[in-house]
Amino acid sequence: MHCIERLRWRGLGGLGLAAALLAGCGSITPPGSPGAIVTSPTRAPELSSTPAIARQQSRDWAEYKLQAAQRLVEANPDITYMGEVQQPLLAIPVLEIELNGDGSVRQIKVARRPGQAVDTIDIAIAAVRRAAPFGDVRHLPKPWVYSEVFLFNDARRFKPRLLDE
Repeated sequence: MHCIERLRWRGLGGLGLAAALLAGCGSITPPGSPGAIVTSPTRAPELSSTPAIARQQSRDWAEYKLQAAQRLVEANPDITYMGEVQQPLLAIPVLEIELNGDGSVRQIKVARRPGQAVDTIDIAIAAVRRAAPFGDVRHLPKPWVYSEVFLFNDARRFKPRLLDE
């Protein structure tokens, strides 16, 4: 039985599912360890118009992460999906995204490498760069870092985990 199926069968959902995924279903590479991938702090070109999602000021990190997930889908319509998550998933990379105060991407680290379809890491990183900036974070507590879980299907299209709840 695939990892996600086992966890759903056990009744885990939401953050419990994400935590269980990270704890027992794949390897986690802590930032700074020999297996961690760190990208350069260069910025991808910004979208021509800043959507309403990026302009709204979030009240807390939970709201900010939801807006960022929505922004990821909006900025990457050709490589995202919003329907039901297939079972089993092709890959589940997790990125740690460090932001500058204005919401631009400072650095991206790979927090979890999938065991297969490793190319999905590059797809996810490129998607984050296309979606940036995500909105001002100066009003939120530091560190300005959050994790995003990417649920990839067989067509190599992703859905941010937060939008699957």
